[in-house]
Formats: sequence, C-alpha cells, structure tokens
Amino acid sequence: MRTPAPRQSLTRQLFFKALKQHLRVKTFVGTSANALHTQIWTALIALLLLKYLQLKARFGWSLSNLVALLRMNLFVYRDLWAWLDEPFTPPPVLVDPVQQALPLS
Repeated sequence: MRTPAPRQSLTRQLFFKALKQHLRVKTFVGTSANALHTQIWTALIALLLLKYLQLKARFGWSLSNLVALLRMNLFVYRDLWAWLDEPFTPPPVLVDPVQQALPLS
C-alpha cells in the first residue's frame, strides 16, 4: 500500500478540520462506507451553501459567525437575503392572520 504524499495528507486533515469546526461533525454516526459517504456529502453541501451565503452577503461575515447566527435565527420568519445584508435589524412585525372559522354543521 502506498502512503499518501505529505501535501495530500495535510489537505485531507484541513478538510476534516473545517468540517468538524464549522458544521459540528464531532463524530460520524454510521460505520459503513455508505453512511460515511452520506454524512460527508451532506456536510459538504451544507458547507457549500454557507460559503455561497457568505459570498453573496454585503455584510462582512466570518463563516463561524454566519453559522452561529443562522442557528439562532433558524425559526424566525424573515427574508434571508435582507437578513444577510443587515443582520442586526429586528425582524418585521407580522400582522395577526385572521383565521377562518371551520363550519362543522
């Protein structure tokens, strides 16, 4: 078996360090090769989406701050693109929706 070149080994270590640091992938859930591939691909897609949001935002986000504040605002109803550019403005006040009565008779 051939040992990987030092540069490849360092690249691989940095890759997994970034996955663990930004996406909180502390341990892998499954032990099969398919489970590991699925978890790595899912983490890569999430990291790609976060990097895209960081690139498109006019606010100077660090990746760790973006991840932390997205977690905090996950269930807040607001426009994502407006929030990315101005994250410290309060969310818009929603007018109470009028609920229709359900005729049961």
